[in-house]
Amino acid sequence: MREENKKMVLKGRGLVEGRSEGEALVTSQPISFYGGVDPLSGVVTERGHELEGKTISGKILVFPYGKGSTVGSYVIYHMAKIGTAPLAIINLESEPIIVAGCVLANIPLVDKLDKDPIKTIETGDIVQVNGNHGIVVILSKSRKHKQ
Repeated sequence: MREENKKMVLKGRGLVEGRSEGEALVTSQPISFYGGVDPLSGVVTERGHELEGKTISGKILVFPYGKGSTVGSYVIYHMAKIGTAPLAIINLESEPIIVAGCVLANIPLVDKLDKDPIKTIETGDIVQVNGNHGIVVILSKSRKHKQ
């Protein structure tokens, strides 16, 4: 089997049901949805953040955990209502702000995977998230990482 056809399966905890597939956007830094992301554009605005200036809209967003105000839950919900939210979220370990936001917004959420998603998934990988069963499948690696 050729390397690019291999799929990697990560198993963890499904917190919010649903399925989604798309391009991954990965950061090793926590994200605050209240003040750190512009909900109207989906762009990360936190100064000095690894993802500053990048959009999370329509991406499979991979980050360790959320931070900041509980208002962040409602920001996630608002983003879903106006179409600027991520397709799914993968965390090392989710905390209440992210869980509540994903529940309100119907965004699939998975955490506590058997492999560190921040080290295993790369920005640009095509990823499938199954929040019903806590499964993440890396369908294809980013072209920039293929050699």
